[in-house]
Amino acid sequence: MSLPGESDTIAAVATADGRGGIGIVRLSGPAAFAIGESLAGRTLQPRHAHHCLIRDGSGELLDDGIAIGFRGPRSFTGEDVVELQGHGSPVVLQRILRAALGLGARLARPGEFSERAFLNDRLDLAQAEAIADLIDAGTEAAARGALRSLQGDFSRQVHELMEAVTALRVYVEAAMDFPDEEVDFLADGDVQSRLVGLATMLEAIRAQAGQGVLLSVGITLVLAGAPNAGKSSLMNTLARRDTAIVTAIPGTTRDILTERIDLDGLPVQLLDTAGLRSSADPVEQEGIRRARTEIERADCLLLLVDATEDMDLPKDRLEVTRLVGATVPAKVILVRTKSDLLPPDHLSAYSGNLPVVATSVLTGQGLEALKQCIRDQVGFSADPQTTFTARARHLHAMDLAADGIRAALETLASSGAGDLVAEDLRITHAHLGEIVGSMTPDALLGRIFSSFCIGK
Repeated sequence: MSLPGESDTIAAVATADGRGGIGIVRLSGPAAFAIGESLAGRTLQPRHAHHCLIRDGSGELLDDGIAIGFRGPRSFTGEDVVELQGHGSPVVLQRILRAALGLGARLARPGEFSERAFLNDRLDLAQAEAIADLIDAGTEAAARGALRSLQGDFSRQVHELMEAVTALRVYVEAAMDFPDEEVDFLADGDVQSRLVGLATMLEAIRAQAGQGVLLSVGITLVLAGAPNAGKSSLMNTLARRDTAIVTAIPGTTRDILTERIDLDGLPVQLLDTAGLRSSADPVEQEGIRRARTEIERADCLLLLVDATEDMDLPKDRLEVTRLVGATVPAKVILVRTKSDLLPPDHLSAYSGNLPVVATSVLTGQGLEALKQCIRDQVGFSADPQTTFTARARHLHAMDLAADGIRAALETLASSGAGDLVAEDLRITHAHLGEIVGSMTPDALLGRIFSSFCIGK
């Protein structure tokens, strides 16, 4: 498997934008050492840090730094790699990068270093994607999960399942090669039991991967309700800082306010929205329109209702839709705010099929119960010590693989046609291979790695 330009020597700034103590320009490819040694003004001994004065092709001093070289295949990309470490000024790093490009390197595409690591069998595809997940991790649990994927926890389980599928394919095809034997190997029950075992293995991995997607991607959680229902106060409490302005004046929030929070390991994009009501103010009308747009996009909606106001709570999602004037997501939680102002028996009567949590940001009442309710609603129960990160494409591939196993079971039960069972298993194997990259089209690779940052 190869992509255009993979034999070029590439270069990029590998550290984040902005100022810092140090910054790194990375090179990878056949001319990496030649370019690196020209810039450093000295021979580089592999895996040794060399203090050097970094100069461009004309001899102009660019920085006082360190150069480290790694010979392939014992490098991140599997190729010759050189890293030039200088002071973390964006201006300085760009000057070093331009000097490297002037000596024959080309600017790396987003994710091209990781892409080369994959193409050179230093990582499989799931591990390569875990690099981007680790960089983007929004919680400690997500960072730990991405590191486990990078170390191969997810890939090992997929490979074990692929090996089991391969073993069964061999068994089925061997049985087909001896049709005159007295024993019908396809009808003796062993193939069926092994197919059921494969389905069970796949289901277990799929469940873990589902938690991994939540861990890496997180959810969008929207706060909605009438003006002064307590949305901004709840947002500030969950975010643990004063993000939203809180006043007694209705309609204070006009635009969408966004915070990234860690909800006990679950990454959450929390959105505070304008109060929902009829208004003649064109600015407030636009805020309400935007609120309804975000409600429809949400993974989970918190509909806040002031517990001190005498109103009937909606009984189902359809009633919530009519109340907020927008199509609501499948996950809705009713939050009765300001519950400290009422006795408990005034909060308990409710006959709808939506979850209800009574809260008070003043006393902290119900906040832990609300967090647990959110996790329950979105199905997040990841063990932070064992969960690995995953992506939606992994789930899709596993769903298609599960379809292949089900088709094989149906074929076995209906006709016992070994060639069709073998084909179903081949399809299953191919879909599993898409996860780790053993059977992944170049077009998909391009889409995956283009989402990475430059320098990685």
